[in-house]
Amino acid sequence: MKSSFKNIVDSDVPVLVDFYADWCGPCKMLAPILQQVKDDLGDRLKIVKIDVDKNQKLATKYNVRGVPTMMLFKNGKQLWRQSGVLQKNDILEVIREHS
Repeated sequence: MKSSFKNIVDSDVPVLVDFYADWCGPCKMLAPILQQVKDDLGDRLKIVKIDVDKNQKLATKYNVRGVPTMMLFKNGKQLWRQSGVLQKNDILEVIREHS
């Protein structure tokens, strides 16, 4: 996953990465919010979901200590990160600030 992850986030389109776990209640709350964000922004944003249980090395590399943790990348650079659930408008605002 590491090499393909690098290729995914090395994009001129912002990439929102959602580090999650299947057993995580807040992660389940965040999923439909991220779908609404994707519906609003379409091709202007990529959303990538990373299961921390299946990708422990990647989660460790990015110091993910709790889920959900979202990170925004553009051109391979991490621009923003936040743990916990945010509402759609808050996520959209973050993306606008960094796009």
